[in-house]
Amino acid sequence: MHAPAPLPRHLAAAPFTVYEARAASLSAGRLRAADLGTAGRGLYLPTDWEFELRGLARALSAATPGAWISHLTAAVLLGLWLPSWFAGCRELHLSKSKALPPVRRAGVVGHTVLAFADEVMVWEGIRISTPARTWLDLARMVPLEDLVAVGDQLVRQPRPGLERRTEPWATLPQLKAMLVRHPKLQGIVKARLAADLIRTGADSAPETFLRLALTAAGLPEPELQVRIIPGDPYSPAADLGYWKRRIAVQYDGGHHLTREQQSRDIRRDEAFIAAGWRYFKLNADDLQGGFRAAVRRVGAALIAG
Repeated sequence: MHAPAPLPRHLAAAPFTVYEARAASLSAGRLRAADLGTAGRGLYLPTDWEFELRGLARALSAATPGAWISHLTAAVLLGLWLPSWFAGCRELHLSKSKALPPVRRAGVVGHTVLAFADEVMVWEGIRISTPARTWLDLARMVPLEDLVAVGDQLVRQPRPGLERRTEPWATLPQLKAMLVRHPKLQGIVKARLAADLIRTGADSAPETFLRLALTAAGLPEPELQVRIIPGDPYSPAADLGYWKRRIAVQYDGGHHLTREQQSRDIRRDEAFIAAGWRYFKLNADDLQGGFRAAVRRVGAALIAG
């Protein structure tokens, strides 16, 4: 038996659709060769392909006319701040409008939804729900605190020079407009609660969880990105705090382990302490404990005045 002819390079490394196969002039016999498998109607996989969510999502959306990647799959691809138990998630969520037949594919979670044209976009060659619509779809899938964290991520201003984006993924008015558009969507009550808790200024999900822990304990809501000298972009900034009380709280996550970042952290810490602030530095151990000890310490500092 002769070995099958090599696949075109652009089809050999990822899933592809029957339309792409025809465009590459692959015969029906070539598509039945042993080095190819199928992933449902009109979708082919090289047998030596290692699972990669983005490639499969791209082919899946292309093989399903009128559909788009949504819900958890969209959130993973966009890099949203999801709970840790979704790490490595291979769930494939695909949505269609109510005017089209429902999604029926093995291994795919299909959704028939009401969606407006501006709630779907093309991102890196994939038809996918916009970040704002993805946030709304997550409302029935994640806890309230995590939904707030994703909202904080969408409205935050990207750091110049450090991120590919220069503008926020969404604004709070845009997120609230989604609530008005879809008043009967599953999870809408939770989404309304989350929208009222979203703030601009958090650079990570733990910072959101810390803010929520402080307010849940009855403490005043902290300011975000608190600078020693307000309005001075060169003044050291802490994640959150109370400027009038000279209290600053900093959460140092995994990215603070590099030598360069640690040097910047030391200079920031010394600046706050030298300026007479009460300065609290937290890490993953505090997050694991739900920030309970940190809340007590910050609360005591506020009482001490």
